[in-house]
Formats: sequence, structure tokens, C-alpha cells
Amino acid sequence: MGSSFKSELRKITDGFRDQTVLVVGDLMLDRYLWGGVSRISPEAPVPVVELSGETTRLGGAANVAGNIVSLGARARLLGVVGDDEPGRHLLSELGKTGILSDCVLVDPERPTSVKTRIIAHSQQVVRTDLESRGDLNDLLQTNLTDRVKQHLPDADVVIISDYGKGVLTNDVLNSVIREARTSGVPVCVDPKETRLLSYVNVSVITPNQHEAGFAYGKRIVDEATLKEVGWGLSKKLGCDGVLITRGEKGMSLFERGNEYTHFPTVAREVFDVTGAGDTVVTAFALALAAGATLKQAASISNHAAGIVIRELGTATATTDALIDSFDENGQGSGW
Repeated sequence: MGSSFKSELRKITDGFRDQTVLVVGDLMLDRYLWGGVSRISPEAPVPVVELSGETTRLGGAANVAGNIVSLGARARLLGVVGDDEPGRHLLSELGKTGILSDCVLVDPERPTSVKTRIIAHSQQVVRTDLESRGDLNDLLQTNLTDRVKQHLPDADVVIISDYGKGVLTNDVLNSVIREARTSGVPVCVDPKETRLLSYVNVSVITPNQHEAGFAYGKRIVDEATLKEVGWGLSKKLGCDGVLITRGEKGMSLFERGNEYTHFPTVAREVFDVTGAGDTVVTAFALALAAGATLKQAASISNHAAGIVIRELGTATATTDALIDSFDENGQGSGW
């Protein structure tokens, strides 16, 4: 890397330490059951997995907060868990990670969202989901929005992590966006495709290719349809940037003012894309808060995604790993 580029990159990543991020969204616990397969069940044509271990990791909005802390910034998490063992375990893990969880509410009427993945020989065999998708009750919605208003003055950027599990109701979502805009705090969204058109006037959205095409009503199959969807969403939502992640094809950034930039993937090996979207929106939001341009933020998030998809299971990136990735792959677009 050139000395001026490396100095600018370091200035941005060092600036992560000064940022406080308010994360609002659906909290999950990611559970992994590890094992091997040596036979097929005589009861049905399915593999028999002989389990050898179990691990749990932060998932959903909790993984976003984990990424923030891993990159050196402060994270305050707003969401809901159930009054159950997974909820208590999740709260305990948040505390160990250093995430501010005083605004995580407990709802005894809903279970904590748990995704259980059975992994055999480094391959996911099946996933089970324990969750409720019903909207939060009115009291919890009010409590959540009150906490958003309370802590927005201390936030440098807001991340909305929407997995469609009922926390981000229309009232909560509209309140978060309205309060943030009033306070001049940028909002970055990792969207749920079925409500993507609800994120009007946010700073940036980071849908994947499927989510973007689904929301716009046009399947992305080539460069022409990609640009039609990207520019269409940009105009409909009125946001500063639309960053569409495209798997092995990298990412595409559509900026207000008709500026388009493509970022080829920097990942040489892909083991698991679980949680990659969490990493993308985190790195983008932190870079933006630390003074990066939209292009620079997209470039940094592209490298961050390339780091986490090399690992099996939900993972996070660090600033040192980011610098190493740029060293290995060059500065790329946006600088």
C-alpha cells in the first residue's frame, strides 16, 4: 500500500475507538452442534450425525454489536429476549463481550430467538429455528423507543438490524429513524427484504442481491438489472447510499448523485457466509462515523466481509485484520 493511502486507512480505523454505536434490532443466539457422519439412518434417508461438541455465539443484532466491539468501538444494544435460559445466556455473553446491554428488555411472552445449526465435516446439515415473529406488545414498543430517545444524544451512528422477528415494528422503526434524523445521527440498515421499502430517508442500506431484487420486484440477473434495482431503490428511499452485496461477485455501491462503484470480492476462500451481512453494515457504519466517504466505507466493509467468510460459523473482524487484508489485496476502488 502507498504511504498516503495507508495513513488515511489507519486514520479511519483508529477513529473506530472514538465511536459509540446504537444498535436496534432482533437479538439471537446462534447455536452450533458439531459432529461427523458415517452412516445413513435406517429410519429415513437422512444422515446420522454423531455429535462431538457444542458452541454458542451472538447472532442477529447481537452479532452486529459483537462486531462493533471487535473493531474497537462501543456498542449499546437495544432489543428483546425471552425470560428463558437462552435469553439469560445471551445476556451473560453480552456482558462478557463488553457490549452495553442495559437497554435489552425481557418479554416473558416470547422465546429468545435461537438458530441451531448442525455441522458435520465442515458442512451445515440442517438448521432449526426457535422464535416468535409476532410484533412486540405496545408497552415494550414504548419502552424501546423511550430508550432510543434517551441514548441517541450519546450515539455517533445508529445501526438497524432487521431480521423480521417482531422487534422493529412500523412504530419502532419510524420512531428510530425520525429521532435519529432530528438529532443529525446517521442511520445504517441491514434490511429485511419484505419491508425494505420502509427504510425511507436513512443514510445507507446494505441489502444482499436477493433482498434488493425482491423488494424492488425485479430479479437481479445481470449488470443491467443490478443497476435498475440499485438506482430504483436509491430513488424510492431517498438515502445517501445503497450497497448491494453480491456474494462472490463483491459489492456494488449506488450513491446519491448517480455515482456507481463496484468492489470485487477480496475473499479467496469462502467457508461460511453466516453473519457476513452483520459485518458489512458494522464496518460501513463505523467507517462512516469515523469520517470515511461512502466509497471508502464500502471498501472497508468489503474487506471486513472477506475476513469473516473465511471462518466457519458466525465471526467478527478486527482492525488489524482489516489492515492486513488491504496489505494483501491492495487498496481497490474508492480511494
